[in-house]
Amino acid sequence: MARLSRVESQERTRERLVATARELFLRDGYGATSLSDVAETAGYSKGAVYSNFRSKDHLCLAVLDDVRAEQLVLLTDSVMRDGGIDDRLAAFAAWGEAHIGDEAWTTLEVEFLTRARHDDELRGEITARVAVIREVLAQLLEALARDLGVSPAMPADQAAMTLLSLGIGLGIQRIADPAVPTAVLTDTLRLILRTSP
Repeated sequence: MARLSRVESQERTRERLVATARELFLRDGYGATSLSDVAETAGYSKGAVYSNFRSKDHLCLAVLDDVRAEQLVLLTDSVMRDGGIDDRLAAFAAWGEAHIGDEAWTTLEVEFLTRARHDDELRGEITARVAVIREVLAQLLEALARDLGVSPAMPADQAAMTLLSLGIGLGIQRIADPAVPTAVLTDTLRLILRTSP
């Protein structure tokens, strides 16, 4: 087997550190997980963590990027499938019930945002990433509307902000009460797409 190049080896190390940090942050929480915990569990030195990430905060940003990217793929797959509006909304509803309010993910998001509230650089990083998510959601909504041949009730960027804000609010509520339904999210998407139940 050929040896990995230095770049490939560093990328593999980075991926393993992110995967390990994701597991620990989601299981134990951001505050309870140290960089030493991540390094030891991943089988590296703490120096390997610092050679890939400036800080624990930057490692957490990478973890959240990873989780969000995974969720965006799942969301896209749910609504951009074959079928009519009812099939797609049912798939969207199933995604919402399965993922909105995931206790580990939602708690990590809230804990990290609370941690970042007094750090302007970190808040800027978070703001930039959320703007990208809104843009991706807006593009997804535009593609969905085109695919279904409907004219949305509001501009895609406003619709994306509405759905994202509603999803975050529902996610936080579902931490306290997992029985809180996410049907309002699907109902809102239906209104945006101007379709009747």
